[in-house]
Amino acid sequence: MSLIFFACVVRVRDGLPLSASTDFHFNQDFLECRRRLKALSSGLARYPSRGTAKGRNLSIHFLSSGDVACLAICSSSYSTIMAFCFLEDLLWEFTASYDTTTINLASRPYAFIEFDNTIQKVKSQFNSTRGSRAKASWEKVEEELKFQPPVQLELEDTELLNGVTNGGPSGVHVEVVPSYRMQPVTPLGILSLVLNIMCGALNLIRGVHLAEYSFQEDHEGIGNVIAFFVPFLACVFQCYLYLFYSSGRKVKTFVLLFCVCFCNIHLYGLRNLWQIAFHMGVASLSSHQILARQLLEKQPDCGV
Repeated sequence: MSLIFFACVVRVRDGLPLSASTDFHFNQDFLECRRRLKALSSGLARYPSRGTAKGRNLSIHFLSSGDVACLAICSSSYSTIMAFCFLEDLLWEFTASYDTTTINLASRPYAFIEFDNTIQKVKSQFNSTRGSRAKASWEKVEEELKFQPPVQLELEDTELLNGVTNGGPSGVHVEVVPSYRMQPVTPLGILSLVLNIMCGALNLIRGVHLAEYSFQEDHEGIGNVIAFFVPFLACVFQCYLYLFYSSGRKVKTFVLLFCVCFCNIHLYGLRNLWQIAFHMGVASLSSHQILARQLLEKQPDCGV
């Protein structure tokens, strides 16, 4: 019977195991495969985002995105497409549960042991579910694998990852990032976008006019020019963060809000209190909308 025997989540930069399914198989082939998976996880940064290490009875599949990667030990007869469906589902669940900062600050193995329950749940769905519930995901992953095939390894090659790489795939890596769907845009969110664009335009216009004067007459005013251009860029990035998913959204949002507030306080004299309050208020509204718009709950459509 084709099965997923083991799955884990690791940090890409150093191979630190973050979470894993609690599976106990004392078969010698499985234990050997686990040892090779550990060696492979320590060298994932050298490989493209998708790969398969084939063995006679068992194979290792891996999928990485950004700071984390998911790996699975499957029967060699298990569908490669379905294995990557499973890994994409697992990776989505993990990145939706933990932000980049939390992942980077992890200092001990299996720091997210509570995620083991999610791994077991998803693995159980793939091992036991029948039917074609994953047809849409199957077709999507199948197309991605045709466009960007996973790097093919022999299971024995994983030993080389702890030492010097052989002439393997160590060139340019093409990152395949899972697609994230956000909650629908709200009317208040649209209002914040419009106000943000207006504030960004005002900052750009004032900054350009002041720059023309400063470079010709008063070089001491360059600091004020910067104080107009920085909020302009912050407004642009706030619009981007609201519309598109980005890791570390919370940290980026607060940094942008701080930049807008600090620069507007610096511009006191060139702007009155009402204007400063308006720009800071729009930035605060935009920050609230960015943090309020979350990822959509992923539908369980990757079963077999």
